[in-house]
Amino acid sequence: MARQSAGILLYRIAKETEVLLVHPGGPFFIKKDLGSWSIPKGEYTPEEEPLEAAKREFREETGFDVSGNFIPLQPVRQKGGKVIQAWAVEGNLDADAVVSNTFVLNWPPGSQNFKTYPEVDRAEWFGLDAARTKINERQAAFIDELESLLLSNR
Repeated sequence: MARQSAGILLYRIAKETEVLLVHPGGPFFIKKDLGSWSIPKGEYTPEEEPLEAAKREFREETGFDVSGNFIPLQPVRQKGGKVIQAWAVEGNLDADAVVSNTFVLNWPPGSQNFKTYPEVDRAEWFGLDAARTKINERQAAFIDELESLLLSNR
C-alpha cells in the first residue's frame, strides 16, 4: 500500500485569493525554491482519521490550530508514489510567526555530526499563480481545484 499523507490548504481572500505554503527545512532544500514548497502535511497511520491527521500536521508544522469549513479536495499521487489527501479551509495567520517541530539528521552523511533542523523553515502567503510555481508540481492540482471551487461559488 502506498504511503499516505494528509494536509491543509489554508486560503484567504483579500485583494486576491492567497494560499499558505511552507518550505521544508534542513540541508536538502536550503537552496531550493521553485517546486519545493508544499501545503502543511504529513504521514498518518491507518488507525488515524485523515482530516484529524491533517489538522495535527498543520499544528506541528506551523504552530497554529486550524478550524472552519473543511472542503475535501481530490487526492494526488506524488512522483514517489505517496498519496496526499487534502482539505481547503479559509483562514488567516501571520506567516512570519510560524514555528514548526524539528528533526535530527546526521549531516553531512556519515560524519556522526547530528544536527537539529526545523521541519518547516518558513511559510508564506502566495497568490494562486505564484503558488503554482512554488509548490510541488503534483500538489498544484490542489490550487487548481480550490480556484475552480471558489469560482463556482461566486
